[in-house]
Amino acid sequence: MTKNTVFHDGIVLYNKRDYNGALTFFLSLPDDASIDNIELAYYIGLCYARLKRFDDAMLYLEQVVTAGGSSDDGGERKNGRVLQCRYILSIIYVMSGRNKLAMFELNKLLETGYKPSHVYSSLAFLLWEDGDTDACIAHYKKAIEIDPNNATALNGLGYVLASENRDLSAALSYCKKALSLEPQSPACMDSLGWVYLKLGLMNDAFRYLNQAQSLLPDSEEIAAHIRMAQELR
Repeated sequence: MTKNTVFHDGIVLYNKRDYNGALTFFLSLPDDASIDNIELAYYIGLCYARLKRFDDAMLYLEQVVTAGGSSDDGGERKNGRVLQCRYILSIIYVMSGRNKLAMFELNKLLETGYKPSHVYSSLAFLLWEDGDTDACIAHYKKAIEIDPNNATALNGLGYVLASENRDLSAALSYCKKALSLEPQSPACMDSLGWVYLKLGLMNDAFRYLNQAQSLLPDSEEIAAHIRMAQELR
């Protein structure tokens, strides 16, 4: 039995978004010499990540990255999986407050020539949290240069420019475009409301901030923006 045949049923379940079923399948595979343990770790890690069991996902995804070696080691498929796992790990690290580890993984992706828009956008977010505003803006602009329709980068750049009171007309344009691309995004609504607040256009600010809060009622950041708008009214 080839390894592709061994994994087939689990991959089908995963592609059908039955992540619990796929995980159960992969974990129940016998300890057989014909199984590629790194490929198995890849699929198990993906399942755990989809199920938001991030601590478990890290254990398996890190195995794939560690075994992958350099970008010159292995075939194109293998290298692609290593890059994919690095990116997923960077997201998990951000979500768990491990920003230095996230930046390490994202910079590794850039070193290998893996430079999609979302990598620059993710680095920009971390740089903003780290207080490096100029580098943050430069990375968001690079993300948008690569993909002009990256809503996350457009929204992030607009928000940062507004927060720093830099070029509010450009901030408004970026946030409007982001919301047009992601019309149901509370983050985009909040950012657009934030720009309008900075411009002193309070009716528009309340409109978008209230819409954002209706979708994310527990967001402390949106609530803070609304309080600020109320104080400036």
